[in-house]
Order: sequence, then C-alpha cells, then structure tokens
Amino acid sequence: MKIRKRLLIVTLVVSMLLILLSFSSVMAAKKTVTIGLQGPITGPWAYEGEMAEHSCRIAAKLINDKGGILGGRMIELVVADDAGTPKDGVLAAQRLVAQGVNGAVATYGSSICRPSSDIYEKGKMINIGYGVTFVGLTQRGLKYFFRTCGRDDAQGIFFAKYATEVLGKKRIAIMHDNTTFAKGVAEETKKALQEKIKAGKAEIVYYDAITAGEKDYTPSLTKLRDAKPDVWYFTGYYPEGGLLIRQARDLGIDCPFIGSNAVINEDFIKIAGLDVAKGCLMTQEPMPETLPFSESKEFLKAYREKYGTIPTSPWPVYGADALNVIAYAIDKTGSTDSDTLANFLRYELKKSPMPGVTGPVSFTEQGDRVGVPYQMYVVNEKGKIVLYKPGK
Repeated sequence: MKIRKRLLIVTLVVSMLLILLSFSSVMAAKKTVTIGLQGPITGPWAYEGEMAEHSCRIAAKLINDKGGILGGRMIELVVADDAGTPKDGVLAAQRLVAQGVNGAVATYGSSICRPSSDIYEKGKMINIGYGVTFVGLTQRGLKYFFRTCGRDDAQGIFFAKYATEVLGKKRIAIMHDNTTFAKGVAEETKKALQEKIKAGKAEIVYYDAITAGEKDYTPSLTKLRDAKPDVWYFTGYYPEGGLLIRQARDLGIDCPFIGSNAVINEDFIKIAGLDVAKGCLMTQEPMPETLPFSESKEFLKAYREKYGTIPTSPWPVYGADALNVIAYAIDKTGSTDSDTLANFLRYELKKSPMPGVTGPVSFTEQGDRVGVPYQMYVVNEKGKIVLYKPGK
C-alpha cells in the first residue's frame, strides 16, 4: 500500500513537472520580440520624437492585434531618447545594443544617425533610419543600416526643377545651418541647379549658413535681403525656420519662402505665427493624409483614435514602416539573426516589397528606400499643410 502511494506521489510529481516544463516551453516560445526606437524624445526636436514614438506604438499594436509574428509572439517597443544630439545618439544606441533588442528604428536627424549607426554596426544590429536623408549615410558600406525615407539628392533635383520651371524663379537664395542634413540638402540643390545656371535660367545670388539655436538672425537676413532673391530655400529645421521667416518679413523680405522637408510642421506655424506662415512652401515626401494605401488608412485611423489627430510630418510614419519592416523580416525569415535579416532586406525584399503605410517598402543593395517621390506643399490660411496647386 505504501509502495503504491509512493508510486502515485512520484507519478503526480513527474506529471506536474512535465506540465510545468511544457508551460515554460510555450511561454518561452511566446516571449516578446523587442524592437527599439531611438529618437529625440526630448530636446529641440521633441515634437518629432513624440510623433515617432506614437507611430511606432500604433504600428506595434496593429501587428499585435492581428496575432503578432512568428506564430503569436508580440512586439514590444523599447524607447531610447537621443535628445537630438550626436553624443546622446551614441549613448542611446549603446543602450539598445546592450539590451539586446531585435532591431532598432533609428533615428531622426542625419548628424545623429551617422555616429549611432556606427554603434549598431559594431553591435551587429539591424537599424533603420526614418528621418535621415543625407546621401552619404548609405555610402559607407554598412551591413546593418537601412532607411525608409528618401535622399537629399532627390529633393535637390525636385527643388531645382520646380523653382525654375513651375514657379518661374531665377534669382535663388539657399540657406542652411551647417548640420549634416541641412548642408547636404543645400549642396545637392546647388549641384542640381548647375544645368539651369549654364542655360541662363537660374542664378544663385545667396548661399550661406546660419548657426542653429540663435534667436536673432538679422545679420544673415540683411545679407539675404541685399541679394534680392526671387525665391528663398531654407534647408534646416523647423525651430530656426519659424524664427527666420518671421524676422525676414519684419525686414521686408517678401520673396516666396520654401523650406526643405524638416522645416514646416505645426511647430513651425506656431513659431512663425499663422499670419506669417501661411503661403510658405515646402519640398516634401508625401504627407500622411495624402497616402492612398489601405495600410495608410488603417494606420491613420488607429492613430487618430488613440491620439486625437494624425502626424503632421512624414517622418513618424516612416518610423512606423521601419518598425513594420523589421517585424516583417523577422516573421518571413523566422529568425532574429541580424545577418539573416540584413540579407533578406537587401536582396529578398525587392522581389516582393512589403505593403507599408507609406507604400511598398524595399531597399537597394546600399540600403536606400526604393521609389520615394517628392511634392510641393503649402501652409494654407487655416494653418493646414496641403498640396500646393500653382495658380489657385
């Protein structure tokens, strides 16, 4: 009787252990897939950082609501603030590498991305920039770096053609702020204008830099005013852009103002004031509300339901697609190994692009996004940023 009791107890214990082991195996199989977001959650670009975090959270939620990836594993977002500075960018990248996330959405700002991507490269971690357009970022031979946004050279070509052919402007002023991004756009624009200049259809009457973070740009603007431009292209960021245009109008500079794709958003309008901001133009990749894809509509609906509005620039939405494509690659390859993911993104994805919020997503062998268009936008009288229609 005692032997039977002991056998029964042993059997129960073994059964319990097997159940626990089985449960542990299931739990291990269902553990979350962690994806990092490195962005300017604080600092001068915090408005963009907040929208990027919101966008990535919505993207993760939509994936999780559909059952996750790899047979039921959920996406977990891990946020690292880089405060919009190269130094903090390096620290943020180091934190995400140390935490062992399965890939990183990183980051906004080409000057921050450059040193951060070097950290990810050493850590052998997939990292996808969402607001980094400097051409040279993908020309360094990095294995693990990609971007979902476009490049400065495409923007420079678009401006040169639009300003001279559509707007009919000849005397052109170009101003940047010496950051990697802004100087890159300015140089690519200058390069794109050379054929127009040789043909006598354009003239660069002003080409100079300001210092970001200053409060009084009168000396630079006085020099610009004396150059008598027909159009003024500022390639920096929105905090300076809002101040510049307000101070310029006070100085009597009344030529059309065109900002590059980091200049005009809701904060630009607040800084400049609607009376000054209305009519300002912007060279930009497609804004969220103009995206025609079913994935766009689903994403924007979920974003509006959660946050009461939608992103006011394209960069956060490119951040969502950076997260989406990392998750997509992990699911399609069945792996979180960085070499496997890099090979898939670089060589396999182009055969059948991922349907993204911003359209089909695939990459060149260098890591650039394939097929990103540019459009001209304007701030209307209600303070909305809409597609610009000349003559209307």
